[in-house]
Amino acid sequence: MPKKDIYHDTVKTALLKDGWTITHDPLKLEIGKKELFIDLGAEQLIGAARAEQKIAVEIKSFIGRSDIDDLEKALGQYTLYYDVLEDLEPDRELYLAIKDLVFSNLFEEPIGQVLLRKKRLKLIVFNPTQEVISRWIP
Repeated sequence: MPKKDIYHDTVKTALLKDGWTITHDPLKLEIGKKELFIDLGAEQLIGAARAEQKIAVEIKSFIGRSDIDDLEKALGQYTLYYDVLEDLEPDRELYLAIKDLVFSNLFEEPIGQVLLRKKRLKLIVFNPTQEVISRWIP
């Protein structure tokens, strides 16, 4: 099993505060003889019909030498998880969780705007000090 990200417990707490139930920690995906581990699986009841919304959350701290290098690695992992999750659990949406400072440093810049405009990924932006979700970007 992989090592937990330094913000793992922070994001878990933020999701709980936002009304989510953590169902998997981590969410294990088996494809052939390979296993993948997405950091968290969560569910939330929504609307009058009491329908269930399911998500998978991959948490990234972006503490490497370069934000761009960290972004490239995160996008590769996100793409792999997205494609496998789509086959194994198509009712679950994948999100990448990043702290608010990473969002402002990357996704408020042109490179991040391209990714958001082209809908390459979904983001959960969290405040690590307050342990809350500051924005959802579907």
